[in-house]
Amino acid sequence: MSDIIKLGDEMAKVKEIVSLLVIILATVYISLNYKTIVSTFNSFFKNPNVVVLPGNEYTKNKSYLFVHHTDVYKPYSYQDLIDIYYSTIDQGWEEFTFYCPKEYENCTKDVEMISSDEVLLSSINNYVHPFNSYSEIRTVYDELGEVTIKIDHQYTEQDIAKINLKLDEIMSKETKPSMDSYEKLRALHDYIVNNTKYDVDQAEKKNSPYNSTKINGVLFEGWGICSGYADTMAAILFRLGIDNFKISSETHVWNAVYKDDAFLHLDTTWDDPVNESGYDSLSHDYYLITTWKLRSINNDKKNEHFFDNQYYLYFK
Repeated sequence: MSDIIKLGDEMAKVKEIVSLLVIILATVYISLNYKTIVSTFNSFFKNPNVVVLPGNEYTKNKSYLFVHHTDVYKPYSYQDLIDIYYSTIDQGWEEFTFYCPKEYENCTKDVEMISSDEVLLSSINNYVHPFNSYSEIRTVYDELGEVTIKIDHQYTEQDIAKINLKLDEIMSKETKPSMDSYEKLRALHDYIVNNTKYDVDQAEKKNSPYNSTKINGVLFEGWGICSGYADTMAAILFRLGIDNFKISSETHVWNAVYKDDAFLHLDTTWDDPVNESGYDSLSHDYYLITTWKLRSINNDKKNEHFFDNQYYLYFK
């Protein structure tokens, strides 16, 4: 009888030791995998519904060959992800969260690729209104497929209000109600060239007192570089109801403008050539021209107009 009691005591001690080991192992596992466990737990209790707010007044809601407007924020392919990035930026949102479905096994890997590709993101950014464009974009995601895009915008609300008032003033002075959209565009193109100087210090030395990289420098200070010229023309084109987007090479940016069933090139920067004598000159050499003409007259050795066709498919 005493042997049976001793055996029972030993078995109880073994159970206590095993239980203690299980608790220790569980504690170690939880401490090492806390975030994953919490995320998994939460996923059972939260409904991953995507919250889609309305876009702002500068939202295009347009589709192009490279990027497409979407109302479906559930990706199943790499292109779907590109379209979600484009639509998120185009809506003017500061933050947006969506979820990768289980069926799309490479979703988070593709998110990582897109979010780390500055050239791709910059090209996507070129298709939206300048007032919705980003100055910085960040992507936060986890292994369970929750993806959040966070955006800092290039222009503040104060910038936009001030710019709009200035554009109202310019358009009332430089255009007439009897003009069609393209007549107004030419008049406004000429106004920008005649009232803006190319900021060589900013372009070559990144050292300038002016906001020449943005619309602010062009409209209020009279100084700009290509990004400032292109943003200004994009804002004007949007007001005129003319479809457009920007095109970038490695060193330059200009506008693509829809006219007569095709996209043409408009480079206000190069229509405002730098004159060593300081004399303001106005050119229309780069005003609504084909890619063939752009390349034929572009005799500079920098190849500033040689862009990547994979992002600007209208010009293949």
